[in-house]
Amino acid sequence: MNFITCPRCGKECYRLFGSVCKDCFFETFKLIELPHVLHVRICSACGAYFHRSRWEDIGNIEDVVLKAVEDTLFIHNEAGDVEVYLEPREITPYIYRVRAEVDAVVREEPVHAEAETEVRIQRTACDMCSRESGGYFEAIIQIRAAGRFPTEEEKKRCMVIARESMDSMRKKGDRLAFISEIVEQKEGVDLYMGSMNASRQVCRLITSELGGNFSESPTLVGMKDGKNLYRVTFSVRLPEFRPGDVIRFRGKIIHIKSSGKKVNGTSLEDGSRFISTPEELKGAEKIGNMGNAVLTVLVSIEDNAILVLDPETYETVAIKKPMSFNAESGSEIPVLKTPYGIFALSHSEIPQAK
Repeated sequence: MNFITCPRCGKECYRLFGSVCKDCFFETFKLIELPHVLHVRICSACGAYFHRSRWEDIGNIEDVVLKAVEDTLFIHNEAGDVEVYLEPREITPYIYRVRAEVDAVVREEPVHAEAETEVRIQRTACDMCSRESGGYFEAIIQIRAAGRFPTEEEKKRCMVIARESMDSMRKKGDRLAFISEIVEQKEGVDLYMGSMNASRQVCRLITSELGGNFSESPTLVGMKDGKNLYRVTFSVRLPEFRPGDVIRFRGKIIHIKSSGKKVNGTSLEDGSRFISTPEELKGAEKIGNMGNAVLTVLVSIEDNAILVLDPETYETVAIKKPMSFNAESGSEIPVLKTPYGIFALSHSEIPQAK
């Protein structure tokens, strides 16, 4: 084997690394570099981490510390087969010590290096929490109902949808996806929203589940960097009729079973299926609700009619016999009295007969 003399130290070696021997090369070679001190900004309210000029949700404080070290740790571009091990150690709630060990292959030679840094944590408020605590909002969602007031159940469901949607969109990177204020109104509820785009998504989800529609109305509130700034009012209109309502539509008496983009129901007169839309039902008359059904005595059964006691006057009246009717004379059956007559019901159609 032919040996080569290192021009720097004069030692003989079998190969040169660049222009020097292995020892001389690795004497000055820096596999890794790490600052002695790192400064990290963490939101004291939500735990977000200020990373590369923006706030991000990383995880717990140890994850943030390790992420900061990973981003700062320099590894020489000649290194291959790199393995990194980081060991964090909490000194105080505001100071961590992190030891970094790196194994790699450089010019077919295994190399090991170690470094340590101190991570100092600065607690502050992120953009989202600052704006949220300051009542910032880009949009207002006004939840109302057509021809009536929304029920408490509907209002609660709308707020659950809004909160769940905000959580989802915040995880996807919309830092302004928050509700800054909820104002109860006699005619509904107003949600003050940090993000205009998130508000639009909330309206879509509410009307998709509960039915109805929504509209947008922008208002100019100022200018920034030469651009107009707008706030948008989203008006959500829930359907006029809800499941359990009984309506009169085009001469038919309909029990509403479900209400969304489509309205599904059943005719109380012949049991036929009914399908429509909230738009088509404008002008329909609400004549009762299944919650108002009561029990009354079935006096007798004729061919196509039954005799029952009027639940208010206790007079015997004849009404149409429902399909698949199987009650016996003398028993109690559920009925619903409306301005258009009394209708016999099945027990499965009503929440609870009185």
